[in-house]
Amino acid sequence: MSMYSNPRGAATANAKAVVQALLDLLGQRPALEVLAETPGWLTARLNEVPDQRLRRPEAPGKWSVGQVLAHLADAELVIGVRSRLTVGDVEPPVAGFDQDRWATEFGYAEQDPRVALADFGAFRAANLRHWSHLSAAQWQRVGHHAERGPVTADLNARLAAGHDLVHRLQVQRILTGRP
Repeated sequence: MSMYSNPRGAATANAKAVVQALLDLLGQRPALEVLAETPGWLTARLNEVPDQRLRRPEAPGKWSVGQVLAHLADAELVIGVRSRLTVGDVEPPVAGFDQDRWATEFGYAEQDPRVALADFGAFRAANLRHWSHLSAAQWQRVGHHAERGPVTADLNARLAAGHDLVHRLQVQRILTGRP
């Protein structure tokens, strides 16, 4: 299991370690820079990859690139909602979600990888527009994540950027067969 995994049953207990791992991976890179480049990074690497290869799981019980793309699209929706709730309300509750259950319930393995990539790109573009209009004070507003506790809009974006980097590494590993 990856240090970035946070299975639903252990999500609260693992939250601090997962948050720190994502922030460590991001390092000093500006979150919005990483968030803006990920759709193009994915498109450039996947443009010539045959659909069959995108649908092939990395290993038994592991996701394919297509499943990663479906996850990224759904996660982008969630990240955008979390940001909007945090900025638009007064310390709102912010839900977590079970990514493995979503993968099963929403049929990630059966989704068209190209459609998932397009959805991710569209959702990310909408979120980038949202983030580009936030004031310094809005970036510091707090939502209360069900597993992570208090999370500012800024931290939400930095975690999203770290999440991007995790999945970029995963896609590279799946496509090349090496870490």
